[in-house]
Amino acid sequence: MTPEAPEASGAGHPAGLFITFEGGDGVGKTTQSALLEEWLAARGRTVVRTREPGGSEVGVLIRDIVLHHRGEVTPRAEALLYAADRAHHIETVVRPALERGDVVIQDRYLDSSVAYQGAGRVLGREEVRDLSLWATGHLLPDLTVLLDLDPSAARKRLDADDKPFDRLESEQSAFHDSVRTEYLALADAEPDRFLVLDASRVAADLATDIQGRVQSILDADAADGAVGSAD
Repeated sequence: MTPEAPEASGAGHPAGLFITFEGGDGVGKTTQSALLEEWLAARGRTVVRTREPGGSEVGVLIRDIVLHHRGEVTPRAEALLYAADRAHHIETVVRPALERGDVVIQDRYLDSSVAYQGAGRVLGREEVRDLSLWATGHLLPDLTVLLDLDPSAARKRLDADDKPFDRLESEQSAFHDSVRTEYLALADAEPDRFLVLDASRVAADLATDIQGRVQSILDADAADGAVGSAD
């Protein structure tokens, strides 16, 4: 069943642009975030690049627990830890940046929790989504870039990095298949917010597509601002 789009009440922000990158581990979110940051900075935009979990001092501690803790972390506790990180991060990093008029580029947001904890941990998409919406005051991104890649191909990329897997990366293929399926369902439910791209393509080509979508948003915002000034 395709999930319904989240209630967007209170999701707006007075200025700035909020862009999130989503997808399974190894799809290239870090690469594309960096390329977009460089492109925006070259056009005079102030960019805040961040991530979840771990985009604040508190988040760094939470990240170590949810991704690297050697003992058991139960699924519900895991979901609550991600929500706690998200609540603090949005309040202390993201909203202030948006209010300054900055562009926030973020690696993972609430869609990750819906996919990983809601579907992967089988906690339920509605419960996990509602938890994150409450934690963030219903803040939704202006654009979510979903880099889609078959989990087996993503695993080969991770293997090539020759780094130890974290708790989520170490999950079995069925878990990652469920995560991917949920991500695509989320994108289908909110086509205006999501840009879905085949992550197996050349990085430069992906970057061009992302830049084109971001430019269209910036142009629309500029046009709205001009109309407002004329009024």
